[in-house]
Amino acid sequence: MKEIVLDTETTGISTKEGHRIVEIGCIELENLIPTKNRFHCYLNPERKVSEKALEVHGYTDEFLSRQKKFSEIGEQFLEFIKDKRLIIHNADFDLGHLNNELAILGKSKINNEIIDTLILARDKFPGSPVSLDALCKRYRIDNSKRTQHTALIDCDLLAKVYINLIDQKEPTLNFKNFDNEIIENKSTGSAYFKKVINPTKEELKKHKDYLKNNLKKNYFN
Repeated sequence: MKEIVLDTETTGISTKEGHRIVEIGCIELENLIPTKNRFHCYLNPERKVSEKALEVHGYTDEFLSRQKKFSEIGEQFLEFIKDKRLIIHNADFDLGHLNNELAILGKSKINNEIIDTLILARDKFPGSPVSLDALCKRYRIDNSKRTQHTALIDCDLLAKVYINLIDQKEPTLNFKNFDNEIIENKSTGSAYFKKVINPTKEELKKHKDYLKNNLKKNYFN
């Protein structure tokens, strides 16, 4: 399964106010492992960056005026994400801006399968902070390079957060053909071998007897 971790930076929040994309970053995952396949570009939004957005990503009007327009990279971007699941934090925002850019070109909306890590995190940690920084802190992911929001850095961090969110979900009890499993540390690239050892009938009986006897002791004492 190939997936794309995706992030955008924009001139502002609302497309209704004419805000546009200034950066797109994508990192490909294959079976949850980052590949060397990436897509990244800065874009000329053909309008000024809002003051709040400038504080977030730091891309000036002068810098962006020298970049390509979305119309020049749109086809390449669509080809990169074609038939791949998209992993996005707060997907409504990024998809809203991407679909707006596509609409300007007269193209259809993105119809890829979407996984919103913001929703995953809210379901997993109800009532807790679920920003990208908060999740990095929870999973002890080094985000010290994130002095400002930039698409590729955010994609790299989100890929690690997503892998942790998936790996630490409650088990589905479908352990068929998973007696032995190789676990890879995604942050260091190292791996270790985990062997699942099933208890014998005798061990299960001893465990049952132990619980039974101890429950009696606790009840009558």
